[in-house]
Amino acid sequence: MRYKRYESGLTLVELLVALVVTSIVLAAVATLAFALGNANEASDDTSQKQAQVRFATLRISELIRHCRLICCAADSDIAIWRADDNDDGQINISELLYIEAGSGGEHLQLYEFASSNNSPISLGSIKAFSTNWWTVYSSNVSYTRLIPQCSNVQFGFDGLPPQSRFVSISFDIIENDVAHQYQINAGLHCWAGNLLNEDGNGLVGDDD
Repeated sequence: MRYKRYESGLTLVELLVALVVTSIVLAAVATLAFALGNANEASDDTSQKQAQVRFATLRISELIRHCRLICCAADSDIAIWRADDNDDGQINISELLYIEAGSGGEHLQLYEFASSNNSPISLGSIKAFSTNWWTVYSSNVSYTRLIPQCSNVQFGFDGLPPQSRFVSISFDIIENDVAHQYQINAGLHCWAGNLLNEDGNGLVGDDD
């Protein structure tokens, strides 16, 4: 007597094999989806940081290129005489801004002042932003964060302020767990060296 196998059914072995193959396929799909998700996140993060670097480069380059003087430089910031808005040949608080890097060089941002106080500011009295010397002239300060996260910010000059006519700003950004160094270079096209006194440390007519 011959026994026939039921063609419509599955043996336990076949069922187990099918489950193993299905598990392998699902694991492979899940791994691929996870890898693609991480790649997309890394790509988005890099794109965002690249956009921040491009914006910061354009903004800072334009400011330095068209500013009148680099007034002073500290470890974590530089003060810039942005423009002589009222054509008085003197620095006013609303014409001054800082490129500031934080005490640990962890960001790059701009500080600007709004004030109706047009009292001339002695070039020699302009100090590091953190000293709060500017509160005498303005209590209204705003900031624009150009690069929220970076490290090792360093300022370089071709000469000590206010004689500087070229500025470089270098910094590191972590992208995909790798530190990449960037540098912003700009020269002053509108350097107001003609307004410096004989010592070169103050403006003609200021209190230095």
